[in-house]
Amino acid sequence: MFNAITHSQIYVLDQDEALDFYVGKLGLEVAADVDLGFMRWLAVSVPGHPERQVLLERPGSPAMSEETAAQVRELVTKGAMGGWLILTTDDCRKTYETLLAKGVEFTEEPTDRPYGIDCGLRDTFGNRLRFTQPIG
Repeated sequence: MFNAITHSQIYVLDQDEALDFYVGKLGLEVAADVDLGFMRWLAVSVPGHPERQVLLERPGSPAMSEETAAQVRELVTKGAMGGWLILTTDDCRKTYETLLAKGVEFTEEPTDRPYGIDCGLRDTFGNRLRFTQPIG
């Protein structure tokens, strides 16, 4: 039936600030930045892989009322939305050092795991991210 997941979504409070973090610091690339009138469709992807995009969505209309959007924004700020991004890298420790030098704040340093080496961080809005150097 299905053959791919092409898009996923996380909430961000400010899309320009999200661009600075996801593109400027993490090194992802803009896959789409379209003003639809009723919303801005802003998606990023790993360079060279536009087939898998993450929509950086600002909570609001048309998907939700302003009251609901305010509640979602509060939950995002607390890091309580449950959104995750897990990225892979060829060298977890080197990527960690590179991002640390760019001012990225980590919640967990690179750690050996049964599946490889990984670490944790949060974006500027509280969304949780991890990147992993898989075994083999």
